[in-house]
Amino acid sequence: MTKPSTCSTVTRAVASATLVMFAWTGIAAAQAPASATPPAASTAEPSAPAAKTFSQEELEQLVAPVALFPDSLLAQVLMASTYPLEIVSAERWVKANPKLKDKALEDALQKQTWDASVKSLTVFPQVLTMMSEKLDWTQKLGDAFLAQQADVMATAQALRAKAVAQGSLKDSSEQKIITEKVETTTVIKIEPTNPEVVYVPTYNPTVVYGAWPYPAYPPYYYYPPGYVAGGALLGFTAGVIVGGALWGNCNWGRGDVNVNVNRYNNFNRTNVSNSNWQHNSQHRGAVPYKDQRVAQQNNRGTSAGAQQREAYRGRSDGVQQTGARGDAGARGGAAGGGSFDRASTQASGRDMSGSRGGSAFDTGGRAQTTSASNRGASSMSSARSGGSSASRAGGGGGARGGGGGRGGGGRR
Repeated sequence: MTKPSTCSTVTRAVASATLVMFAWTGIAAAQAPASATPPAASTAEPSAPAAKTFSQEELEQLVAPVALFPDSLLAQVLMASTYPLEIVSAERWVKANPKLKDKALEDALQKQTWDASVKSLTVFPQVLTMMSEKLDWTQKLGDAFLAQQADVMATAQALRAKAVAQGSLKDSSEQKIITEKVETTTVIKIEPTNPEVVYVPTYNPTVVYGAWPYPAYPPYYYYPPGYVAGGALLGFTAGVIVGGALWGNCNWGRGDVNVNVNRYNNFNRTNVSNSNWQHNSQHRGAVPYKDQRVAQQNNRGTSAGAQQREAYRGRSDGVQQTGARGDAGARGGAAGGGSFDRASTQASGRDMSGSRGGSAFDTGGRAQTTSASNRGASSMSSARSGGSSASRAGGGGGARGGGGGRGGGGRR
């Protein structure tokens, strides 16, 4: 019997081991859990749109006192509201120079460094007073306009429609109401009867718009000297010969404002050709932006205390801001906490409580105003202790930049 060779024995052993290995591999594959299979790539759901900074209730509250202004004046107010510190400076300057009118006023304005939109409002001292005396409203309106221009414009249209339905907004010797179709939307325009003479309307929003639907957000409104609170319909201040002062207008179809280049150049003595308006952050001073996106666009941070501004709504305190100390206080307060520290800008006793005794804003009925003032007083108590130090820490950064031209005029 022939003995198998060593080589054959080794070959058979290797073949047997290979068969065993394949057998175990098959068993392991059969017993492997389903989770061992690589998962399919997951499809991420699109992120939800970012929440808007201002709700519709807040927008109506803020726009209510100016929605019935003539289109050109409304546009000018919206642009200028984005520069609250310069509004204060311009209002003081106008009060200190009451005799400057027409050509003399335009000549004097060339030396001022405010944004062109602020300069234009010097022709309307009562509007400047309104915006300066209620600076928290002005700052919020400007923030809303920068963050949600189309929403602000749509809100003005919605309020105008309510006023028309109430019979409050109609043709008069001071203005004409034009209803027309812009693309697929019906818009209501307000234009002066005489293009060279503009009348500023005065009204109570809780009357002209009908029943106010948002008790938690009563509308702001303004009592100029001589106005009787509770008047039923629109009243008007004395007509103003505007010349080229009102160079802005409302672009209702696009939901923003634009510039009449010829009027702009005539009033500001410059030579620009771009009819688009853009906010110029150099004229913002130390005032923070409430909306994060707007802050980033302007290379700024938002204020840590921006959300606390609601606590100041309706409070009653003085607002004299005379001299360099007042400027530094207002600027420092803005830099230190997000809203203006009015405790550090001790004022001359102009009342912001909505009383009948003088020029003031109100936010609804007497009971609502009293409640709001009480809340404001509580907020003020803590602001006086902490706000003044914040003001001192904030410094006195001034408004910068030129008034007219491409840079100062807010051109794009």
